[in-house]
Amino acid sequence: MGPQAPFCLGIDLGTSGLRLALIDAAGLPVEGGERALPYPQPFEQPGGWRSGLVALVQALPAAWRQQVVALSVDGTSGTLLACRTDGEPLGEALSYALACPEQAAGLAELVETGSPAGSSSSSLARALRLLQAHALQKPPLLLRHQADWVMGWLLGTWRWGEEGNNLKLGWQLEPGQWAGSIGEQPWSGALPEIVASGAALGPLQAQVAAELGLPPGCLVIAGTTDANAAVLAAAPRDHEGVAVLGSTLVLKQFVSHPIEAAGVSCHRVAGRWLVGGASNAGGVVLRRFFTDQQLRQLSRQIDTSRPSGLDLLPLPAPGERFPVDDPALEPVLEPRPVSDVRYLQALLEGLSRIEAQGWQKLQELGAPALQQVVTLGGGARNPQWRQLRQQLLGIPVRCRPGVSCAFGSARLAQRGWRQGLAGRG
Repeated sequence: MGPQAPFCLGIDLGTSGLRLALIDAAGLPVEGGERALPYPQPFEQPGGWRSGLVALVQALPAAWRQQVVALSVDGTSGTLLACRTDGEPLGEALSYALACPEQAAGLAELVETGSPAGSSSSSLARALRLLQAHALQKPPLLLRHQADWVMGWLLGTWRWGEEGNNLKLGWQLEPGQWAGSIGEQPWSGALPEIVASGAALGPLQAQVAAELGLPPGCLVIAGTTDANAAVLAAAPRDHEGVAVLGSTLVLKQFVSHPIEAAGVSCHRVAGRWLVGGASNAGGVVLRRFFTDQQLRQLSRQIDTSRPSGLDLLPLPAPGERFPVDDPALEPVLEPRPVSDVRYLQALLEGLSRIEAQGWQKLQELGAPALQQVVTLGGGARNPQWRQLRQQLLGIPVRCRPGVSCAFGSARLAQRGWRQGLAGRG
């Protein structure tokens, strides 16, 4: 039995590349409908996000594309750029991993201490740097996160911003306004009009629809962050956490009430509160020292019952967001033993400790203790890493490497499309 039309499309703008997922009317993946592509330009170049998306979508069979009724885009939380009102970028985007400690005084004037937007690792800190860099730019100027900028291109208007992508810029889900004095600043016109994740915003702009080969009536559904899309894909049960082991390490779990703290995100997803954090550490550090083939071969030789005896902190560069919010935290990548197997084990142990500290941090803030962790991302394919994590966490760790953020975004697109149908009915 073939896939059931109509189709919904999810696009993931991840840390290392783009991924696409296509689901049918039953919410099942369309066989051959998921594919990935590295960014055709450096990550900070917005043009690469757009051209990569075009290449991915155009690679789908034309008959499938004509059956797509809705699409949604997720992106890296915190990656921010300045653009003109027609979407033209004014320069490179500032990456989610970039801290701006020089903005500490400006942040303190805008938001209260402890606000998620008050960290030097927040989008608000990057916004202040962008505003200074483009101070001579005649207004109006817009500040848009990665997923929101791409969403603007799809719609032909850069008016909107999805709520989850803008929390680190200072948006407050309750009471639904900008934190502190952000909304009263002379530059507040650069901020987006906030819409809920999953909201149907309108059809594709005609020229964009033609370029992608999608129907002109295809709806654009407000997306979410890449980590939230991963949670939608994993569909965790109560007392389950979701760990995404990609280029960075991301932890998420549902809670009964909002939790706010520096370096911690609190979103509203599918009507529930979702709390979590993202470390700067992750697979990006492993790939600095080993190829994918080496990672597979060396991992098989790890004896997880014998600790490496090394205490490494595998950050890619100085600075951390979560479980500690410290822009000056230094990596510890030495000593490097002669044995590559032992060194890889030490790096995996260091990443596992960061994860354990992250879950502990969330519990200290009021999140419930976990009974199981569901793992997504490339790291979910590594059984030795899973064993090291399970030993340290003391609870079962389940791996689902085939579940992607793009699949979660496709689910979000389908939910938004169906709600739109119900509203019209």
